[in-house]
Amino acid sequence: MEQLSLFDAPAVSMPLAGRLRPETLEEFAGQEHLLGKGKLLRQMIDQDQIASMIFWGPPGVGKTTLANIIAKKTHASFINFSAVTSGIKEIKEVMAQAENSRLLGQKTVLFVDEIHRFNKAQQDAFLPYVEKGSILLIGATTENPSFEINAALLSRCRVFVLQALSTDDLVSLLQNAIHSPKGYGNTEIGITDELLGAIAVFANGDARSALNTLEMAITNGVVSPGKITVTREVLEQCISKKSLLYDKNGEEHYNLISALHKSMRNTDPDAAMYWLSRMLEAGEDPLYVARRLIRFASEDVGMADSQALTVAVSAYQACHFIGMPECNVNLAHAVVYLSMAPKSNALYTGYEECRLDAKRMVAQPVPLNLRNAPTQLMAELHYGEGYQYAHDTAEKVARMQCLPDSLKDKEYYRPGVQGAEAAVKEKLEKVKRFKQ
Repeated sequence: MEQLSLFDAPAVSMPLAGRLRPETLEEFAGQEHLLGKGKLLRQMIDQDQIASMIFWGPPGVGKTTLANIIAKKTHASFINFSAVTSGIKEIKEVMAQAENSRLLGQKTVLFVDEIHRFNKAQQDAFLPYVEKGSILLIGATTENPSFEINAALLSRCRVFVLQALSTDDLVSLLQNAIHSPKGYGNTEIGITDELLGAIAVFANGDARSALNTLEMAITNGVVSPGKITVTREVLEQCISKKSLLYDKNGEEHYNLISALHKSMRNTDPDAAMYWLSRMLEAGEDPLYVARRLIRFASEDVGMADSQALTVAVSAYQACHFIGMPECNVNLAHAVVYLSMAPKSNALYTGYEECRLDAKRMVAQPVPLNLRNAPTQLMAELHYGEGYQYAHDTAEKVARMQCLPDSLKDKEYYRPGVQGAEAAVKEKLEKVKRFKQ
């Protein structure tokens, strides 16, 4: 057997993702919350009642494709505009063209890809034309429009949030690529469901990434008479991973995050870094790992070292700013810090106990001394009576009950003696003695 090289691959006019780009809503994958039967966006498209809108979502979920489908269904002129290659001059030219069309009774839909790349002045150039209806603006962005798009322009657009495709959506997309005449329907492709699932997990919700990975794997697949086979080894080479560690059902995913969590809890930075690297090198989303570290910082470190939460949040921000692979060292920094930090689960156990009481005793009234009395009637009903302002005392602590009577003297937070929490424990004991 031999491997099929890029030069031996059957000639195609465009990449697989381009050949399989949906042309109708029926072919469009995912986004049922927007395009399902009876949903607002679906009705707007079907009835050709398009308004100015922003598509916000991660890469590869169909923002541009959806705009192209709208272009085919609308009776308006459709102009495709890129924020990457266009400036003020091009904007003004397009706006003049759209204004002329409006005077002739013709609507213009302007699609702006990566609209977040436009600066304030460029975005402002659209505003008067959106206001008077010369254009219906459709912007696509991967960034939060609340921060990246001018408030005046954003207020005139409806925001639709597109979600990352599920693993099942991506597997269906890959299976369609193998069987569709637009894809590899005329060639027998040998690839297991396990490997299709691995590609889907690796793509992390991005249809374009999934199709590109499949195309690369098939292009470099093992050729036998009348068939191309994608092996695990070929796929591993295509995604530059030493091993595909996450199965389709995600069991290994949870095993690894459990191993990371428990290694940090046991103050084992070597094991913690190993499990971190296993996750990242298998294609795990670094933001997922960072979110788990933020939880760990309060659950397992807590008041023993409150700086741990700051470190974990900073690691999340670093991952968001620079992404993989550069953020791997930021996560390693946080993992080692959390591993070596003094440990306390007092916040976790205290809240869990409090949560059960809160659910069981949901109707417990707020003590009168803790209630505000903004009206005369409330004052007559003794709201606020007996309240003591802690700042007026020399100790900055008032001898006042704050729990409901049924929970009087109940203790939820029981600090340990590790790290900074030892000082917290000493202070709390002193406060309780004073109140008694």
